[in-house]
Amino acid sequence: MEEDFRALEFVGGALRLIDQRQLPEKLVYINCRSAGDVANAIRTMIVRGAPAIGGAAGYGVYLALLEADDSTERFNALCQTIRSARPTAVNLMWAVDRVRKRAEETGYDRNEVLKEADSIVLEDKAMNRRIGEIGADVLRKGDTILTHCNAGALATCGWGTALGVIKEAHYRGMGIKVYADETRPLLQGARLTAWELVRAGIPVTLIPDSAAATLIRDGKIDAIILGADRITANGDVANKLGTFMLSVIAKTYGVPFYSVAPTSTIDFGMKSGKDIPIEERDGDEVRRPGGILMAPESVDVYNPAFDVTPHENITGIITERGIIYPPFDKNIERIRCGETI
Repeated sequence: MEEDFRALEFVGGALRLIDQRQLPEKLVYINCRSAGDVANAIRTMIVRGAPAIGGAAGYGVYLALLEADDSTERFNALCQTIRSARPTAVNLMWAVDRVRKRAEETGYDRNEVLKEADSIVLEDKAMNRRIGEIGADVLRKGDTILTHCNAGALATCGWGTALGVIKEAHYRGMGIKVYADETRPLLQGARLTAWELVRAGIPVTLIPDSAAATLIRDGKIDAIILGADRITANGDVANKLGTFMLSVIAKTYGVPFYSVAPTSTIDFGMKSGKDIPIEERDGDEVRRPGGILMAPESVDVYNPAFDVTPHENITGIITERGIIYPPFDKNIERIRCGETI
């Protein structure tokens, strides 16, 4: 099965993106024709999700090369603009560095740079399919799964990571059901995950974030499956705010807790989650959800986009090269060395 939408696609000399801020009310596409357009799309969350950000960034580097007009200094400056659009998702930096390196290796050959950007997208789609096949094996027939935020086709270059596992289980006829957290304050679970699952015909129930603990305590959840924006060398995981809280509750009640991501999301050079930069976003995302004032305009707001889940709370990390289980540091090192787990 394939989705009838694409979160990102390079066509007609432009990066075509779904404006995810407008879902589910409207399915709207925008075109990015410059490196600045791509950086802005990443910064404002027109495109979001670590793998999708990486795919978009790769094309942003290609557009930067066109803009630079043979100026290496200008090209590098534009690449840095894209690279610094958001701080937490490591796929962004990884993709910019990869495509920029290819530019340098080929004497800034535009065709080769575009091929490299295309490769990131094609590889991500293939990895997501493999992740889905591997991850579905940890589930049982009739399982009820809790997921948080959005790690589907909208968050990747196609198919999805956490939702890729869920889709694969569904298409195998396993009779799974899903609870989706709304995921405040930007409601990626309500607006995006529910939209994807309904569109795919997968049974889904949307819940307030605060209902998840009760469902876990009452034995209504068989597994928690969600994504990742950065994984460190010891297995700590940065993901959407609220993930850490779920991991604590899951550990308390013995519910399996899986993070799902391609190996490009692993930051092998970062030792632990305490070193991950956590993006703090505009307070109006909390004061004015959907543009409607819901709190005093003068109230202070703490609005981190992500939190860090320690590896001790994670059952396994599902990747295209196998499921990483404890001891995470040793098994992530095996991945770094090119092994399949």
